[in-house]
Amino acid sequence: MTAQNNAAEIKRICASNDAHILIVDDEMLNIALLEKILRHAGYHRIKSLTDSREVMPIFFDFKPDIIFLDLVMPHIDGFQLLGQLRSVTPEESYLPILILSGDLSIETRRRALSQGATDFITKPFDLMEVLLRTQNMLKTRQLQEQLVAQNLSLEDAVEQRTRELQDARLELLDKLARAVEYRDDDTGQHTQRVGSNAAIIAYRMGLSEYHSRLIQQAAPLHDVGKVGIPDSILLKPRELSEQEYELMKSHTTIGAQILSQSRFDVLIAAEKIARSHHERWDGSGYPHKAKGGEIPLEARITSVVDVFDALTHERPYKHAWSEEESLAEIRKLSGTHFDPDVVNMLNSVYAEGLIWVDSIKSHPFFNGRRR
Repeated sequence: MTAQNNAAEIKRICASNDAHILIVDDEMLNIALLEKILRHAGYHRIKSLTDSREVMPIFFDFKPDIIFLDLVMPHIDGFQLLGQLRSVTPEESYLPILILSGDLSIETRRRALSQGATDFITKPFDLMEVLLRTQNMLKTRQLQEQLVAQNLSLEDAVEQRTRELQDARLELLDKLARAVEYRDDDTGQHTQRVGSNAAIIAYRMGLSEYHSRLIQQAAPLHDVGKVGIPDSILLKPRELSEQEYELMKSHTTIGAQILSQSRFDVLIAAEKIARSHHERWDGSGYPHKAKGGEIPLEARITSVVDVFDALTHERPYKHAWSEEESLAEIRKLSGTHFDPDVVNMLNSVYAEGLIWVDSIKSHPFFNGRRR
């Protein structure tokens, strides 16, 4: 097959190519020859520069798919341009740079390759060499871009699946909390209110949004240990005997055992809350008589909002108190039962209308949805 036939075959293969080609050479004769070869092969999106100082300003707008770069140029030589181009090219991106040079000694090749050159074309140009190297480099770039696109698609799919699993996990936690709560609150909203109110107090006390959201998701499980308490005790409309009360108190350790040994942050937080939400600031609580800062902050916050919600809603064994009466009672117990800082923050956010008592409040961790 003759050289002319070879050129015709390459032109047929490349004719539909829409690649952006950038030529940088201070010799206009070299540019004219390269343009002629490439246009004849079907490439028409070609930009040529004789002044190397213009390369970087137009690089981002033109977005070349391949660059032909001379090494020996005034102002900024090819080696300097290689460094500049590679510094703005993402690592996952494949941008072929073909070096144009009459000096392709081993030292020159090594230096150019070490600074990011892809391949070399010797001067004077050989038509077939230019076309074949161009075609190969562009094909490689195309395959690399397809691989990057596939990886991004795979990452998106994994991220979507992760979100779905996260949503499913949180939904299961929510339903578990509701299932426990339905035993003595047929609306099932106590756990939602506790989680929502605990989150806003946590955030306003300076915890991060992530930590506050974690408390929102974990606090509803504070009474999960009630699954181990008989209905005859849990729903008893009269005062519990001492023995019954001791059994009722065991819901804290039962809940902690149910939630223990998890590697998930939300369940680790839930275990702390389940175990310690009946501890008291002065050390008179249960199950371990922890006091002050020994009690996890998540549990101290949950303890206050749990009691506030219990006081303001009717249960089989009690009538509902007014919100003002409930707040007054909690203030009275500040410093003995409750962390004074948490009590102060409850009063503050309540005054701002951010506490959910009977209706959904708008704050950063609720966003109009019942979580």
